[in-house]
Amino acid sequence: MEELVRTNDPVLLSWLTAQLAGENIDAVVLDAHTSVMEGSISAIQRRVMVLSEDLGKAQEILAEAEIIQTGGGPVD
Repeated sequence: MEELVRTNDPVLLSWLTAQLAGENIDAVVLDAHTSVMEGSISAIQRRVMVLSEDLGKAQEILAEAEIIQTGGGPVD
C-alpha cells in the first residue's frame, strides 16, 4: 500500500474516502484511533493508504480536493 495523504482534516478525510470509494479504489485510514486518543491537539495525523496500482487515480482525486479547497473550481 502507498500513502496518499496525511491530514487531521475530518472533512477532507470523509470527502476523500467517499470519492475514492465512488471510483472503486480501496482506501484504508490509518492512525485514526491514535489520533482520537491523543485528544484535540492534532499532533498525530491520519494517513490515507491506497493500493500501489490505484495511486495515480487517487492522486488525481486528491488534486481535485485541493483545487476545490482553494476555490479554483472542479477539475475537468
